[in-house]
Parts: sequence; structure tokens; C-alpha cells
Amino acid sequence: MISKQTIDKIFSTIRVEEIVGEYVQLKRAGSNFKGLSPFHEEKSPSFVVSPSKQIWKDFSTGKGGTAISFLMEIENFTYPEALRHAAKKYGIEIEEDLREISEEAKNAQTEKDLLYKIHEVANTYFQEILWDAEDGRSIGLSYFKERELKDDIIRKFQLGYSPEKKNAFTAYALEKGYTKEILEKSGLSIFPENTPGGVDRFRERVIFPIHSFSGRVLGFGARILKSNVKTAKYLNSPETEIYHKSNVLYGLNQSKQAISRKNGCLLVEGYMDVISLHMSGIENVVASSGTSLTTEQIKLIKRLTENVTILFDGDNAGIKASFRSIDMLLTEGMNIRVLLFPDGDDPDSFARKHPQEYVEKYIENEAMDFIDFKAEILLRDVGNDPIKKAEAIRDIVKSVSFVQNALKREVYLKEVSNKFGLSEQSLFNELDVQKQITQNQTHHVQQQQKEKAAPKMEIVPPDKEKEDPFLFDVLFMENKLVDHMLMFGDIILKRRNEQNEEYQITVIEEILHHFEEEQYTFLVKENEIIINQVREGIQKDELRSGNFFVSFMDEEITTKVVDALMPLDELENWASRNIYPPNYGDKVADQIQGDVLLHKYRYIDYLITETAKELDQYSNTDEVKYYELIKKITLLKQASIRLSNIIEYSPIKGIYVDRRR
Repeated sequence: MISKQTIDKIFSTIRVEEIVGEYVQLKRAGSNFKGLSPFHEEKSPSFVVSPSKQIWKDFSTGKGGTAISFLMEIENFTYPEALRHAAKKYGIEIEEDLREISEEAKNAQTEKDLLYKIHEVANTYFQEILWDAEDGRSIGLSYFKERELKDDIIRKFQLGYSPEKKNAFTAYALEKGYTKEILEKSGLSIFPENTPGGVDRFRERVIFPIHSFSGRVLGFGARILKSNVKTAKYLNSPETEIYHKSNVLYGLNQSKQAISRKNGCLLVEGYMDVISLHMSGIENVVASSGTSLTTEQIKLIKRLTENVTILFDGDNAGIKASFRSIDMLLTEGMNIRVLLFPDGDDPDSFARKHPQEYVEKYIENEAMDFIDFKAEILLRDVGNDPIKKAEAIRDIVKSVSFVQNALKREVYLKEVSNKFGLSEQSLFNELDVQKQITQNQTHHVQQQQKEKAAPKMEIVPPDKEKEDPFLFDVLFMENKLVDHMLMFGDIILKRRNEQNEEYQITVIEEILHHFEEEQYTFLVKENEIIINQVREGIQKDELRSGNFFVSFMDEEITTKVVDALMPLDELENWASRNIYPPNYGDKVADQIQGDVLLHKYRYIDYLITETAKELDQYSNTDEVKYYELIKKITLLKQASIRLSNIIEYSPIKGIYVDRRR
């Protein structure tokens, strides 16, 4: 177990804007950063990061928390995994609490945990074989040296080698206590009926580990080195619970910072393309690893940049098949450029032939927009055939129809018009046709998906608090007061007692005194937990406000605290428009005093309605109890009238109407 001292050090060292910034393209907005939600498809940024408060809030989904909770949310890390990942990033040494882990905790490992673990074990094993074993050095390392890879690049991408012996890794893993079942599910080993000892899937191949966004090993790609063997040149891990090839881009973990820094991503096909470009100093590059580009992969890139340059081999026979990828990238709002290398070259060979500056300038100068690229490819063999030329232009306009931004669409069509000498009106007419075709196809696919899903009709239970206006009002004010404690808890208020003597009291103490004076029973479980923690803090001479609760690893508590610390106003950067509205909490003293009285008023109303519900039970059965309740209601109503006079409440005008909205 990670010691408390280490956890405290991690929380005090990490920066939420740095960790989130590896997954979300953040832009400065006043004192905060804003970006598109990584959890929800959206066009307008609703994701806010506060460096001063060290929290994030996704207003589109309601999620929020610390850097650690963000890692847990986006990577499906457990709490210890998120802490270890953050510690590794910031170079913090993990101190373990040496208390014995219970047998129950040991057995609580899920299959997913074991899959992650066995892949880490395999990754270490393959690297050790490459560097330390005789056949690893003579075969695997020699191959990488022939490809002119330097030691630091080989280690950076954690390249390895799987030995010739058919079950070398399988035997190694079984000896370490991993079961045949988990080895088989990971895809690392195969257990044919006639081979009980198992067979290594990747035997006698060089290994390319495939990492998640955060750096966990999800699977492997492996290349055969013998040319006289009738088998696939490249072999990849099968789909598992942790590895879905359509959701992964090779090299993204090693390239994400460069992509974000340069605000651009180079998209290639193979492992060696990525590695060679890195070795030449060009690091903002990822590969789809031989699979067709998917929407999920595009969204991974879009977290970091909207600018993509696709790099193709000069003699690649599948270039026309890439048109689908271009349309998908345009649909996701990406800005696309395309580069064709000279015949006989691919990104790997070109990067090894030329210095970094030459390669960078070549990509910058020779990459073309998708219109010029498609025109060059489609018009190669058209000659003077007007029908073929019209079909080629129609194909280009079809791609323009996938562009989501209306202004960009118009600019692209003007470019097509100028390029081919066609009227803009005819192109806009064709665009409308292509958009209609696209919409019909999309509608058809969506309809099929709906029919497959065919959900059963369910009765949704009514929301009790919305049905009961008295309950809703008291809940609203209860939450409001707890939010005040979280946001302004340590602020000192100047008050006067009945003798008109001035005294000082913190926001936390004043609100807590109110709850205790009313002997208030909390209606929201999370509020009760927070108040109990606040009471405990006061006993220890601590004022526990928002920052104390931010690191609570309770999702409900964290969400509530973040909601209090980062209100909806944080979405707007009013100052950029020379608008300076009053800040939330500018008049804390008046706000707290008014809200305490209003909560008291709402609570009395709620008690009156709840007491009235009891009357029917005792009207014919217990006369004494019945009149006790009548007396209680009378006293509560008298208190309600006195309070309404104090706060100047009117049933017609209401109170704090603007704030409640």
C-alpha cells in the first residue's frame, strides 16, 4: 500500500493543468484553462481547469475532481494506479506502507488487472531478452541496428525480442504464478490440445509494445525476421478486454507532448515510420498500425490538436482507399494536409536519408490540402475525358460535404471553383446533393442501430424532491449552505451580539452553529459526511473547507465539492469582453446571513408539511398525540411568520429570486 506521506507528496507536487493537458487541448481563459470535453462529443468548450484551485470540471457531463480523479476517469485507473502514474511522471519515489495485505485484497484482483500485469511482465521479459540474451543480441538487436536505430530510441519505444524456443515466455510466466487462462486471454500464449506446455504467439520475432495514452502496455506487434518462412510478416495481439486496436494509435504515448506543443500531428502507417521520425527529431507522429483509421483514433488525436498531416509512400497502391480516412477526419472537424513522398520512399526511409531540418521543411512545403491531393490522384488518368473529370470533381465535392463548419465549406468550394474554372453555384448545387446523400446514409445507419438496440419501455420513477416543493426548497438551501462552507469556509465575518458588541466568526463556524442550533437532520447523505468531517476538524483546531475535500476519493463528495468551488460562471471569460459582473461571494457576510435565515424559513415550512402528514394517523386513534401535533404546527407557523417579517419575504414576490435562477 502507498504510504500517506507519499500520497500527500503526490497531491502537493502534481499540477492538474499539466496532467489534463496531456489528454485535452487547453487554452487560457482568464485565470483558468478551457477545452473540449474528453468524455462527451461537443463543439463549444465546456471543460474547465483551474490551476489556482487544482481542480477540473466538465460542465457537459457534470464530472469533476482532481488530477488523480481525472486519471481514474479517463484511463480507468484504480486509485493506487493513478497515484503511481502521477508519481512516475513527477519523479516521486513511492514509499510502501508495510502493513500486511489481506488475503482477501490479494484475491480481489480483477481479470483486467491481471491482463495489465501480464503485459508488463511480458514487456520487461522481451526487453531483457533483447539486451541480455545471446540470441536476443545477435538476432533482435542486430536487426534494429541494421535499421540504424540508436540505443536510446530502442529503449524509448521499449523494443524487444521473443526467442526461438516455442514456449520460452509461457514457461517463464507459468513459473511466476500466472495461469494458463490469463496467458490465453492475453493472447501471449496459445495452448493447443497436443501441446499442454503452450506455445508463444510471438516466438522468434522482434517486439513492438503498444501503449495506451498514459503508457500502459495493452498489446504487442511483432515482426518475423526470416524471409523464407510462410507466415504473416507482422503479427499483432488479438482483441482483449484491455486492447481494442480501433481505440489505439501506435506512438501516441511517446508523441503526445510534441503533438500538443506543435499543435499538429503527422499520421503514418507503420511502427518503423514512427520510430525513424522520432530518431530524426520529429516526434509529433503516430501510426494507425495497418488498420483502417477509426473515429475513436481520430478523437484521440483531437484531444491534442485539430491539425493532421497524412504521410503516404510515393508508390502506395492503397492511396485511393485513404479517401475514406480523409472524409472521416473532415467529419470530426480536423484540418487536413496530405504528403506524398517520392517514389521508392516511405517516412521511415526518407527520415533515415535526410537530416531533421530537411525532413521538416519538406513536409511543410510539399504537404497539400485534401482538395489538391484528391485532384492530383483522381485526375492522373483522366486525360481529356469530360465524364471522368466530372466524376473526379464530384468526389472532391463529396469530401467538402463532410466539412462541418459552414465558412470552411464555402472557402473550400471557392478553391474548387478556381481550380477547375467552374461556377460556384453549380458546385453549391452539387454540394447540396452530396450532403443529402450523406445525411440519408447516416440516417439509415442510425435507424439500423436503433432497431438493433430496441430498448424495452420502462416506467421512470418520479423525482420525489421535484414533486414536493417544500422538500425541494429545503434541499436547495441545505446544499447552498454547505457550498458556502466549502467555498468560503475560512473567511472571517464581523458580527454583533445582542449587546451590540462586535465579535468575529468564520463562515464554517456560523453555518455549523446554525445547523446545531436547529438540531438539523441532513437530507443529503454527502452533506452529512462533509459536516461530520468539518466537526472533526474543529475538534482538531482545523478549518476543513473546499481544498480539504477535493482529494476525497469518494466520487459523490468530489463532484459536490468541485461544483461548489467551480460554479457555472467559470465557463465564461467576461473580462475578455470588457464585462466585469460582480463576483460570486463579493458580499459574503450578507449572503451567509440571508441564506441561514432563508434555510431556517424553508426548514420550518418543510417541518409544517411533514407534521401535517402525521395528523391523519392520530385524528381517530390518539387524541393526545393529535393535539400535540396541532400545537407543534401552530408554534412552527408563528416562527415562520416572524422569520418572514425579518427577511421581508412575500409569497407573491418571493426572495432571492434572481439568485435561485
